[in-house]
Amino acid sequence: MHDISIISMIFTAALALICLYLILAPIFKWNTIIQLNSKDQDLETTKESLLTTLNEIEFEYKMDKISPADYKNLKRQYEAEVAKIMKEEEKLVDSSIDKELMAEVEKEIEAQLKSYGKQKGEGK
Repeated sequence: MHDISIISMIFTAALALICLYLILAPIFKWNTIIQLNSKDQDLETTKESLLTTLNEIEFEYKMDKISPADYKNLKRQYEAEVAKIMKEEEKLVDSSIDKELMAEVEKEIEAQLKSYGKQKGEGK
């Protein structure tokens, strides 16, 4: 009887540790994922607000609320900011794409296009 209680205590402790691990492990993994996604979301949010501001500036210019010189200056400034953000987004996308995989995919596409072209030529 004494042996059963020791085995059950060990089993219960192991089960509790496994449950604790399963509960806490995702918290630490999600933290890094959230940080990566938050940077992407920050860039996207900033870009959207800049584009909205550009639309508002254009609307105000068409309503004759701002001068042509102010319109050109503001438009140039905001477009430069949007371009900078788009370059950052492009760098993030380029870094996440596996270059070797993309080269392999492009080779397969070219091979399929060649075989399709040969089939089209035979059908004529």
